[in-house]
Amino acid sequence: MQQNLNDISVLPIDFYSGSREIIAGMNEINSMETFSDEIIDFMNSVSREILADVSAREFPDVITLAFWLRKASIMKQKERFVVSTKAIRRGRGIVLHIAPSNVPVNYAYSLFTGLVCGNANIVRIPTKNFPQVELINCAINKALENHENIKPYIALIKYGHSAETNRYLSSIADVRVIWGGDETIREIREFSLKPRATEITFADRYSLAVIDSDTYMAMDNKDRIANDFYNDTFLTDQNACTSPRAVIWIGKRKKEAQDVFWSELHSIVEKKYELQGVQAVNKLTSGYLLAVDRSCHRIPMADNLIVRMKVEKLDSEIMNLKDNSGYFFEYDCNNVVDMREVCNNERCQTISYIGNTEVLLPLIRSGIKGVDRIVEIGKSMNFDFIWDGYDLVERLTRYTTY
Repeated sequence: MQQNLNDISVLPIDFYSGSREIIAGMNEINSMETFSDEIIDFMNSVSREILADVSAREFPDVITLAFWLRKASIMKQKERFVVSTKAIRRGRGIVLHIAPSNVPVNYAYSLFTGLVCGNANIVRIPTKNFPQVELINCAINKALENHENIKPYIALIKYGHSAETNRYLSSIADVRVIWGGDETIREIREFSLKPRATEITFADRYSLAVIDSDTYMAMDNKDRIANDFYNDTFLTDQNACTSPRAVIWIGKRKKEAQDVFWSELHSIVEKKYELQGVQAVNKLTSGYLLAVDRSCHRIPMADNLIVRMKVEKLDSEIMNLKDNSGYFFEYDCNNVVDMREVCNNERCQTISYIGNTEVLLPLIRSGIKGVDRIVEIGKSMNFDFIWDGYDLVERLTRYTTY
């Protein structure tokens, strides 16, 4: 253990939970059984700490995390994933999590997934100083005060572009989880893992929204739908892989529905969202570049809070020209199979939907390479143990059969 401590002692790491000693000792601690009572109780304690913090109410993503962490919620997942077999299921050992720098809550879901699976966890938290991260870290550290046995299993850290740190942490990991996109994956993969270690990578993805105009116009709660769509998109500046980049309209009342939907959304954005100058310029530039490259036009809006680019054809190549902070492609679709080209790409992750999901099944059954999940608008960021097509419980655990 002393040798491990010497290896880590000079690395440029800042700790937000845990310590160098805890990381150095992780190879010596036991893997826990998956969905153990002790871990579930700890997660429930973190949930209570978050919900007791008045400032958490300002952040819907943090409140969603808190409800996901509740004992009742995790017990449902235990029923779903712990199959009664003649085997003992435990964590694989040490999990190194590389979280994205631009999505505040993702690191916590990754941490608690690794933890509930029975692993020790080293989590590189977002480099940007999000208030949500500070709030969650505070709740974790408070909960650890009453769960001493869990302390050796958690290290929340920050560090810059340090090859030595990446090399050391990769060398001790039994699983490496990289959420940061293509560039981060390429950077981290320069550092070797142990021969039996595994890796889970979450590459750059894009997502879509599909709205049945007939269903939408028949709904009474259009203001709630606008707020749900706001949470899916503007809450993370459209940086989350789950955030819709294109809005695809089906049904017979497209024009009528579009006018109402964007008006309702604009009312929400105007009240809640602060558009920075650089974001406005980026959206304007992206619109010009798209107009040069594709047959499209910008649909007039009252201001630059929402940019709608009406495209004649929607395919995977056009997604290379996407932007964020309220920048949307818009496409009128008469047959869902016409969406095949944009969905037949492994980068296509989520379809957020209003309407009857059965309508989308011909598209899914056509053999497309993309679309890992179909969810209601407002639920695109709801985390699940099956993510990007991976069964994370299976990937982060091992069986001992007897």
